Amino acid sequence: MLEEERKYEVSPDFDLPDLTGALPSGGRVVAKEPKVLTATYFDTEDLRLARAGVSLRFRKGDDQPWTVKLPADVPGTRHEISRGGKKAKTPPEEMSALVTPYARGGELAPAVVVRSARRAYLLQAGDGTTLAELDDDTVEVLDGEKVRSTFREVEVERAGGDPALLDELESLLVKAGATAGTFTPKHARAMGAAASAAPDLVPPGTLPEAPTAGDVVTAAIRDGIGRILAHDPLVRLGQPLPDGDTAVHQMRVGCRRLRSDLRTFGALVKTSWARTLRDELGWIAGVLGAARDAEVLRDRLRRTAALDALAPLDAKAVDRLDARLEKRQRKALDALDAALRTPRYRKLVDLLVEAAREPQLSADAGAPATEVLPRLVSRPWDVLVNGGKGVAGAAELHAGDSDERWHGVRISGKRARYAVEAVAPVLGGQAAALGKALSKVQNLLGEHQDAAMAAQTWLDLAAEKPDDHDMAVTAGRLAERERAIIHAVRGAFPAAWENAAQPKKTAWLR
Repeated sequence: MLEEERKYEVSPDFDLPDLTGALPSGGRVVAKEPKVLTATYFDTEDLRLARAGVSLRFRKGDDQPWTVKLPADVPGTRHEISRGGKKAKTPPEEMSALVTPYARGGELAPAVVVRSARRAYLLQAGDGTTLAELDDDTVEVLDGEKVRSTFREVEVERAGGDPALLDELESLLVKAGATAGTFTPKHARAMGAAASAAPDLVPPGTLPEAPTAGDVVTAAIRDGIGRILAHDPLVRLGQPLPDGDTAVHQMRVGCRRLRSDLRTFGALVKTSWARTLRDELGWIAGVLGAARDAEVLRDRLRRTAALDALAPLDAKAVDRLDARLEKRQRKALDALDAALRTPRYRKLVDLLVEAAREPQLSADAGAPATEVLPRLVSRPWDVLVNGGKGVAGAAELHAGDSDERWHGVRISGKRARYAVEAVAPVLGGQAAALGKALSKVQNLLGEHQDAAMAAQTWLDLAAEKPDDHDMAVTAGRLAERERAIIHAVRGAFPAAWENAAQPKKTAWLR
């Protein structure tokens, strides 16, 4: 569940203002029954979770007392996952697994206990719909039975209301004396200054005005690592992302992009260091790939089946095909879950965190980015244009070529696109334009590969059940629809490629 909230520091004598002015006409504020909540927060000895903006708690009295909160992409939001269970010296395995990228094998133990006297209010529309909830907490930090310190905070969490409602409520609270802006969560505040120290995982940061090649590569490495580790817990949950994408897809993209960047900018990093990372990333990317292929095929099956409403397919046969794909997907997801729980993966997480902290750069990385990067990016670009080592170039790709030949260009195109996008923030201008053009080329080549893979899969699934004639007919019709998509992509490709290969977009490479 994605939680959108804002927190405010208030004084002990803070008076909650009238909030009805922020609500629609007829809206009202409904007080809930006051209650006392006692929460035990778990962390490693060096507070790795708190420093990363993550929490793992057991809160007595909740229907689902175990809760993990994780950072989300949108500021002011967090992923909140709650489960049932009893309090124990160590959290349940499922909850511990969710914080693997942050705890990294560190022992999870009670770090702080806080007791909150909560006065909660439902902010409702005239029809009774809850738009938001405001919690006014007086917090006590406990040391055994003794109260070590106290403070007060107000939290507003959006429910069914418009996002702008939070701004209006904030205005009223600030006028009444609440402090807005960056806010330390109650458990981190209770833990003290150590909980506010820098996280182990170093973010990409902002590039300097005149970056070195190493600065750009470091940012690219950190960006890829951040994408991988941020999606690890969401892969374990198996839930779709808010934008409809999947965590499996994004984590796999992070692995592929990082492997590609380490290869493209190999001259700027130490060879043995990069090789170890690429090998281990290749392993987990392969496991992710099987799960991703299965989810793509299941989604594509339904879309392809619904392409022509005037020529519907046998719905029951489609369901039987989907059932077989579901088994493949379940097997792939089980294998992925097992891989994420292995010592090998935990070691990879440590490698990634260390790589983000201190990438092992070569002596050439100190040169100005504008002098070095175009030359390095030109190599994957030349392979995309002209081909090499048995791979066709985009410039010589023809509509009658095999699917394999087209797929080879897709692989080259992906590497070239990743390289261009990595340097575009520094080189800007036509580098950014080339990146956008390559994205369109890559979308076409990706659709081509998905259609080719799907067409063969439909036929393979039918061949596994030779006595199911309805499935065979349906699979054949599905395959023909995929081939039609392939023909359409091949027809659209020359224009997209011509746009990407314009001399004005590529002159900076030379």
